[in-house]
Amino acid sequence: MRYPEVITKLIEGFEKYPGIGHKTAERLAFFTVNKLDTEKANEFATAIIDCKEKIKRCPICGNITDQDICEICSDETRNDDCIMVVEEVKDLIAIEKMNDFKGKYHVLNGVINYQNGVGPKDLNIDSLIERSKKAKEVILATNATVTGEITAKYIKSLLSDVLVTRI
Repeated sequence: MRYPEVITKLIEGFEKYPGIGHKTAERLAFFTVNKLDTEKANEFATAIIDCKEKIKRCPICGNITDQDICEICSDETRNDDCIMVVEEVKDLIAIEKMNDFKGKYHVLNGVINYQNGVGPKDLNIDSLIERSKKAKEVILATNATVTGEITAKYIKSLLSDVLVTRI
């Protein structure tokens, strides 16, 4: 037996998320159909559309924001002399939750991974080089993976006029 086309499309939509296989996508689709009332489904659909339409990258650091400049870059109480480089926005958020770092961030939006076709030009590195000219320290907080280490070493090789430290 085949599912109705709208359910098949919903399952295929859920399968596009990382870590969601076919069975989980089916479970989510049937929860949506059988348990989620129309109001909650509309709220969920609106939230997805709003994210796609309103969220953008901060032109300074690469963080996500619904403003012209993210709240961290526009916060004048934060230290401009120290930039922490992270792979993804989720890494920035994890560090922010600790409430210890008072500098600014730079989000690479990935790591160098030649096997997956990701080179330095695919990352948010050029603007980091410009920003680092005004900083006293750049902290490389890429993950302790092979690709994270390759990316950190590459960035360090580009930054000669600033103190570069590694977490």
